[in-house]
Amino acid sequence: MAYRTEKDSLGAVNVPSDALWGAQTQRALENFPISGLKQYRAFVWSMALIKRAGAEVNRDLGLLDAKIAEAIVTSAQEVIDGKWETQFVVDPIQAGAGTSHNMNVNEVIANRANQFLGFALDDPRKPVNPNDHVNMAQSTNDTIPTAIRLGCLWRLDELLRAVDALADALDAKARAFDDIVKSGRTHLQDAVPVRMGHEFGAYAQAVRNDRERIATAGDRLRRLGIGGTATGTGLNAHPAYHQRMIERINELTNLRLKSSGNLFESMQSMADAADFSGAMNTLALTLTRIANDFRLLASGPTTGLDEIRLPAVQPGSSIMPGKVNPVMAEMLNMACYQVMGNHHTVSLAVAAGQLELNVMMPIIAYNLFQTMDILINALNTFTTKCVVGIVAQREKAEGWLAKSTVLVTALNPVIGYLKAAEVAKEAMARNAPIRQVVLEKGYLTAEQLDRVLDVRAMTEGGILGRPSN
Repeated sequence: MAYRTEKDSLGAVNVPSDALWGAQTQRALENFPISGLKQYRAFVWSMALIKRAGAEVNRDLGLLDAKIAEAIVTSAQEVIDGKWETQFVVDPIQAGAGTSHNMNVNEVIANRANQFLGFALDDPRKPVNPNDHVNMAQSTNDTIPTAIRLGCLWRLDELLRAVDALADALDAKARAFDDIVKSGRTHLQDAVPVRMGHEFGAYAQAVRNDRERIATAGDRLRRLGIGGTATGTGLNAHPAYHQRMIERINELTNLRLKSSGNLFESMQSMADAADFSGAMNTLALTLTRIANDFRLLASGPTTGLDEIRLPAVQPGSSIMPGKVNPVMAEMLNMACYQVMGNHHTVSLAVAAGQLELNVMMPIIAYNLFQTMDILINALNTFTTKCVVGIVAQREKAEGWLAKSTVLVTALNPVIGYLKAAEVAKEAMARNAPIRQVVLEKGYLTAEQLDRVLDVRAMTEGGILGRPSN
């Protein structure tokens, strides 16, 4: 491989001749060959956006030469557009705070800007410097937390649309299945009747509640501390830089950003990131519960509940012909477990902040962006390949209810708990219908039983068998 020589404050470094990165990125590659992972595009997009806005603001403040600023803006825009994804090579498990990430972006944008100005990568006269120009008025300590916020907001609407689509699909099934009366189950034991529409409507509402949590937590990410530079004092930044950066990034993104109000807090605390991660984690808990319910309700089909059938999307066994598994629900479970693990990592990293800085930001960024990526893809796939194709097994669901002795619960207000329990025990021992035992004992007439044991009416609440006042 051919190399060129780049220099940083520690000296000369050999860099691949065609790489846009420079000396500090090369050192990071050699120092941190840890996971083979790379940061998500959301992070690269956010950092490049900050660099573009910074060049424009510093130019307008009279601090950056117009030609250099224009070259930086053009170069940064290429990165924003996704042109140089292969040039962002630093492992997310690296030196603290994200200096290597910041310098990777600074160096790529600087070298590309130099090319726009007519200078080769190996030309020692290159005018654009990654620290002095691309990083002007900035520090790793304020750009990385800002990029984390921007990167999450960049895909927030996409995540919310995926959540909405799932909730809508569940609502559609709730309407379609509303006339199916089945046995409710508590403690995995028979309970009073519910409608299948009730179950699916509850799933939809739970998902919508989590959507609200995510949106609320997302709004807190709109508070930016860019311009705090190293510790929050704003040293080396123009006094107007902070507010102008927020205004310019808003113009470029329409993300409704605002000042954090305290630039010291913006670097010390990553609580907003933890809050957003926690909201997504709560969604993962809800999705896990729903996926588990689907697997249980679809169990069998001949030896399980078989109250719903999930779409068959692939063969379920390499040895058992004809077997079909609930693979989309299983996929969702695995996706959610990864999200939960990511949240644990974010929580530990957020708690690890010390004094004026949290040095664990690179792993916070990686896990947040991976969580969003996983949830968006898993939600869209689960919705389209599973939920919309669910078919209710009416005969099986209603059949389980017909055999349930828990229907006796509706007799409590009419004949009393003890007599109702007596009827239930005898019906179970004799394998006889509740109705038959009640008639034999003379507790109620046939007409009264018709009113009390109306299973559809049981799902509407109230006291059956008694006139309402």
